[in-house]
Amino acid sequence: MPRLAVLDQSIAVEGRAHGQSILDTLALARHCEAVGYHRFWVSEHHNHPTIVGTAPEILLGAMARETQRIRIGSAGIMLPHYSPFKVAEQFRVLDALAPGRIDLGLGRAPGSDGRTAFALHPMANEKPAQFPADVRDLIAWISDTPLPEGHAFASLKAHPMGETVPEVWMLGSSGYGAQVGAHFGIPYSFAWFFTDGQGGAEAIRMYRDGYQPSERHPEPVAGLCVWALAAETEEEALLHYASRVKFRMHRDRGLFLPFEPAETALAWLRENGQESRVALYRQREMVGDAAQVAAQIRTLAAEVGVDEIAIVTWTHDEAVRHRSYELIAAEFGLGG
Repeated sequence: MPRLAVLDQSIAVEGRAHGQSILDTLALARHCEAVGYHRFWVSEHHNHPTIVGTAPEILLGAMARETQRIRIGSAGIMLPHYSPFKVAEQFRVLDALAPGRIDLGLGRAPGSDGRTAFALHPMANEKPAQFPADVRDLIAWISDTPLPEGHAFASLKAHPMGETVPEVWMLGSSGYGAQVGAHFGIPYSFAWFFTDGQGGAEAIRMYRDGYQPSERHPEPVAGLCVWALAAETEEEALLHYASRVKFRMHRDRGLFLPFEPAETALAWLRENGQESRVALYRQREMVGDAAQVAAQIRTLAAEVGVDEIAIVTWTHDEAVRHRSYELIAAEFGLGG
């Protein structure tokens, strides 16, 4: 049975302030710890009207103090925006706040548009090419292991030191991240929800086939992140899924809007003759009662061959979202 994890993106919701979305992420982390999830990740996006989680390293600091057992981390830190040394320092501080519970998920994508990428880093065009070297340096500083001989910054140490170190993950939605993760011998997670599964099985296979064992991870550790929504009944799940369907339709046209109430979205779909879209998008995401969703998760994990499934869920009603994670946890026999 795969381990279960959570990805939250702090989405903008119609009728609520952006600040409440950040607080909702903290509340969801506490809830998911209580019902037994293995880890809880938060994402990094910039200049995005719908996804307002821009600084996972800050949010994780608050989360470290509000949880006790669940692993917490980034999915991910978009490394081309930053100095690897500074990221190492930030996550060593986080590990001091929550020893042995911090994950450092890394991505190469900008998490933004091109203009925003330049606003974040003046060398936005050049930095992605340095990504493998930056990952190498970051792993060395995080784990207090030597940098290559002759490295200009070989004498530097990332503080604070401690008895534990963050666990570095490679994240991606293509084969590139799979290759980098395999080369460095670190866990890898594929963003299945981002590509509707396209390229996922191939990336996981590439990762496993090319894996070079490391001291911390002698065997590959592979995961997927999927979009899922469970409710007491299939009918109820489909009602709340209407908000996601309308969002996706507008996103495909380049419109990024706050998440609408389920009833409003469903009425719009009906008025515009778009109810068939629910069935279309449902083929790509996991929606239904808890047993249906759990069965889909188990089947996908077995078919692709992964150790862990992370779940991302968007709803307008926070109680519905909390209940979805709770129902899935119960189907997998998780305990708080």
